[in-house]
Amino acid sequence: MNIKADNPEEYISQLPKDRQIIISEIRKVILQNLPQGFEETIQYGMISYVVPHSIYPSGYHAKPEEPLPLMSIASQKNHIALYHMAIYADEKLLKWFKDQYLQAASVKLDMGKSCIRFKKAEHIPLELLGKLASKITPEKWITLYEDSLKK
Repeated sequence: MNIKADNPEEYISQLPKDRQIIISEIRKVILQNLPQGFEETIQYGMISYVVPHSIYPSGYHAKPEEPLPLMSIASQKNHIALYHMAIYADEKLLKWFKDQYLQAASVKLDMGKSCIRFKKAEHIPLELLGKLASKITPEKWITLYEDSLKK
């Protein structure tokens, strides 16, 4: 889905009602668990959680004018996507998430490098997504990010 929005509320308001509900629930659990220092914004057409330039002036290496992204949620045509960049950068975090997912979810994990796809709202393990959101502070994410750039 190609949604043009200036803020998360505007993004959500453009979704079909069923998607508004689940995206709002995911957003709520992320905001309740995300460590202090991250900011919620719209980035790349998604609701995103970023390390702002006030904390990390260098920004995202591919587009330095953009703040450093950590997580995003998006309503796609056939699924709901959660992007988590630290899962791609930290093998321990990826292993933790996969192990926890097996215990928390009733369906097989559908995942790319940093993208977790959910075909049905009822299959989204909200509590686990909250725990995932809580795992990385801005400072830890900056360190992981910079280390991954050196590789």
